[in-house]
Amino acid sequence: MNRLNNDAFRTFINIGDEVVATFLTGFNGVRRFIVFSDKVARLTRGAYGDVEHRMHGYSHWMLKNGKNGAEYSRELGMCLRFMVACRVNSPVEDAMLQNIRIVLVETSHTGNMGSVARAMKTMGLTNLWLVNPLVKPDSQAIALAAGASDVIGQAHIVDTLDEALQGCSLVVGTSARSRTLPWPMLDPRECGVKSVDEARHADVALVFGRERVGLTNDELQKCHYHVAIAANPEYSSLNLAMAVQVIAYEVRMAYLAAQDAPEAHEEAVYPLVDDLERFYQHLEQALLDSGFIRASHPGQVMNKLRRLFTRARPESQELNILRGMLSSFSEDSKTKKGSR
Repeated sequence: MNRLNNDAFRTFINIGDEVVATFLTGFNGVRRFIVFSDKVARLTRGAYGDVEHRMHGYSHWMLKNGKNGAEYSRELGMCLRFMVACRVNSPVEDAMLQNIRIVLVETSHTGNMGSVARAMKTMGLTNLWLVNPLVKPDSQAIALAAGASDVIGQAHIVDTLDEALQGCSLVVGTSARSRTLPWPMLDPRECGVKSVDEARHADVALVFGRERVGLTNDELQKCHYHVAIAANPEYSSLNLAMAVQVIAYEVRMAYLAAQDAPEAHEEAVYPLVDDLERFYQHLEQALLDSGFIRASHPGQVMNKLRRLFTRARPESQELNILRGMLSSFSEDSKTKKGSR
């Protein structure tokens, strides 16, 4: 067996020389197997969550137990047959799921970052954003990623949540608590379906808060929807990676279901978060200019208006109409003031 050409790998692997050298004698043979297994493990990442981890495990098992050449051969064959049978994400799938961001806000433990990366990759998600992490990813994050270290290595690290949400047309924030200002809610399954539908043509952000206190009210008001996991009310303590795993699983299930569903001919185009923020600023300025609200005592008016438009979720053209109306009102007000 000189070359392995398999669609599951999407590449050629030259293994003949490596295997022959491994099955010779001595410690050097074991070392060559470890190098070879690392190469194969990296090529298989994305198949099943622990394929890469399992391949590395075989390397260390052989080194520790000093198995002979025949046992090497038998174990190596088991590894390769297992990995060739694995299904990896197609390029089309990778492109669509890449539009879905997992955003972690001010994570305090690097181990949680690694565990989240592993939870993401098992479900085909790789786009991780870290907002002002209290500690940068380190060796503990890599260790707990267990084969998903590439997700950690490619993570975007930004200072503010606004930076992480730029370019997104749908933002869903996780919340385990009832808030003083109710917001449109989704369960995890609905969240998965909406995320996949939106990710066909735009970026989506799924936002997870701090380990102890979650997201603030201001951060949650930047979201179109909130999602809550219906855990056991008597013990609803989910750690960060568990919560990501639940949501990521529902995204995965929605993606697989969408493969068999007929394509929608007309899909609504929603404004990006950036455009919505500009609209809210425009609206607030118009209300200040008209005297409807006062800068010194704004009250809850803008928060409730945000909730109103979040619930209605205007499409891009509808938002343009609203902004045109505000501009028209402002011009009319200036004209009247000038004629006095």
